[in-house]
Amino acid sequence: MIIEASVRINAPLQAVWDVFSDIENWNEWNPVCRECRFEAGSSLVRGACISFSLSPMILPIRIAPEVTHCEPGKKVVWAGGRLGIHASHEFLFELIDDGVVLKSTEFFKGPMLIFARLMFLPARLHSLTLRLLNAIKKQAEARSSDH
Repeated sequence: MIIEASVRINAPLQAVWDVFSDIENWNEWNPVCRECRFEAGSSLVRGACISFSLSPMILPIRIAPEVTHCEPGKKVVWAGGRLGIHASHEFLFELIDDGVVLKSTEFFKGPMLIFARLMFLPARLHSLTLRLLNAIKKQAEARSSDH
């Protein structure tokens, strides 16, 4: 299962990266990922483990992926597993004119995907991804206009 979404952000790449990479302050503006923190490491680098709660269904689920790839301002990938599903989430930052297109691609595999599809989880996750990207957009554009 693959879930893709993207958003155009009218802000400089540095502003977008600063918002995205400041994981521990996601709680201030991020309506999707709650209780964000580093479990291992203290910055968004390869090998760091981040932790946050998502609510794709009724009850929140704590996710603790490891950052497997990090090129600041270009690409971030984190991966982990929970409840019989392994996921990898890739974020690509692409300069477009005077802004940035932030692309999100999530890859899921595992035996529990059969049940996930029956519970309409792909549509719910796509909706959460769009909310996350739009929150990053709003925050980056607000920070950009403050400067």
